[in-house]
Amino acid sequence: MVTKKGLPEWGELVVCTVTRITPYAAWCNLKEYPGIEGMIHVSEVAGKWVHDIRNFVKQNKEYVAKVVKIDYQKNFINLSLKRVTKLDKKERMNFLRREKRGEGMLGQAAKLLGKSLEQAYEEVGFLLQEKFEDIFTAFERVKESPDLLAEEGVPKEWVDAIAKVAGKSFVEREVTLKAELDMKSFAGDGVEKIKEVLNDLENNNLIVKYISAPKYRIELKTKDPKKDEKKMTEALEQAIKKIKTMEGEGEYKLIK
Repeated sequence: MVTKKGLPEWGELVVCTVTRITPYAAWCNLKEYPGIEGMIHVSEVAGKWVHDIRNFVKQNKEYVAKVVKIDYQKNFINLSLKRVTKLDKKERMNFLRREKRGEGMLGQAAKLLGKSLEQAYEEVGFLLQEKFEDIFTAFERVKESPDLLAEEGVPKEWVDAIAKVAGKSFVEREVTLKAELDMKSFAGDGVEKIKEVLNDLENNNLIVKYISAPKYRIELKTKDPKKDEKKMTEALEQAIKKIKTMEGEGEYKLIK
């Protein structure tokens, strides 16, 4: 289970499990904050009149809730369900899956050092959450910049272990970017002009596949889709400009 230190912040989205229900409130344990209890008042369950709170929350079920009040002396949190949108729920659960993956990698790094996950959190995990928002991001960043963790005060043995795990976990996968190109020329030697434009695309390392006149499939295999989608788009824009100077016309669309 992903663990965080202290208390959540006001407005933070948290995952909680309902442990008991009274006529006026649902009491919860916060999944990422061990030992911290929260309460959802009946007025914060739904954006309408609630006759019976049990129609909206069930015992032992998980919910995404928003922190609306914090009692620092009692380590107690007031939560709201009605202030959480569907998009909030989706994004929070996606983030939780990301955190779980980060915790798994932290566990692998701890194993390399002969330490437990609990020791990993105490020695480096909470620090990574503080510096990088979540552990997964720290592993992503260390693969790009190996010295980054040391600059943030992470002990060398942990830097080495994390870098080793990150190198194995983030293996670059090749993907294929695709686009559909419609192109025609009304010139007497239009076929040759189209061939010239398509050759230009191939010279930009794009793969050209004939579908049926005037349609062509353009592909690009890459391990850096964000960067190479821009490169592919620029090449297609140039192709459209060139065919227009050759008594022709064209258009394209990227295929997701």
